[in-house]
Amino acid sequence: MSTVFSKDGTTIAFDQSGHGPALILVGGALSDRSAGALLAALLAPHFRVFAYDRRGRGDSGDTPPYAVEREIEDIAALITEADGSAFVYGMSSGAVLALEAANHRLAITKLALYEPPFILDNTRPQVPSDYVSHLTELVAAGSRGDAVEYFMTEAVSVPADMVAQMRQTPMWPAMEAVAHTLPYDGAIMGDTMSGKPLPDNRWPSVTLPTLIMDGGDSPAWMHHAAQSLANILPAAQRRTLPGQTHAVAPNVLAPILTEFFLG
Repeated sequence: MSTVFSKDGTTIAFDQSGHGPALILVGGALSDRSAGALLAALLAPHFRVFAYDRRGRGDSGDTPPYAVEREIEDIAALITEADGSAFVYGMSSGAVLALEAANHRLAITKLALYEPPFILDNTRPQVPSDYVSHLTELVAAGSRGDAVEYFMTEAVSVPADMVAQMRQTPMWPAMEAVAHTLPYDGAIMGDTMSGKPLPDNRWPSVTLPTLIMDGGDSPAWMHHAAQSLANILPAAQRRTLPGQTHAVAPNVLAPILTEFFLG
């Protein structure tokens, strides 16, 4: 493990592996850098891979008050560590954070995104209008398990009975440990889960080559999200990965990322 200091002094922890051009992996909700370890290992023969703990998770610090701009500064600190420029891959809400970083004109040379979870139409229920504030209240009350359940049912659309079963699994405590960061991902998503189309000028500075991916076995709303984003980014291409869901297999994803970034 290594660390960098973000602009506000927050310590950001990361693992670095491999050699070659720098590639930063940006995880989604409830994940820490360990979630990207297998993907990083598969990419390491071709890239110098940075898998990091987003602020508030794992070995990274967390300096209040939260703002999306602070997470963009975290990526900027990693890019500086990577000698000034990097490829970036973002997963789920991490894909939207990566988009925001590119829109702030960080030195990102190519961008790859997997299933940004936009809710843009009526193919699934939108999140409640008080989604972020309710998550914040649950976390403030110490109800981490309830916060994870609320995220799972409202944002991910996992049936309540399945979430009840998940509470009994070994992975649940790990999710509770980072439950306080769920409002951060809600802030990153903003109003993009409200059932409204993406405005054409949502990310006007994202003109770099961008690969937008979705899984062939993912629900229709995920396909609509990927296509809608591809429609508004001028240098975007879309690719659907057959047989994949939101939990994309690293061995399927790695060669596609390698081809895109090095192509």
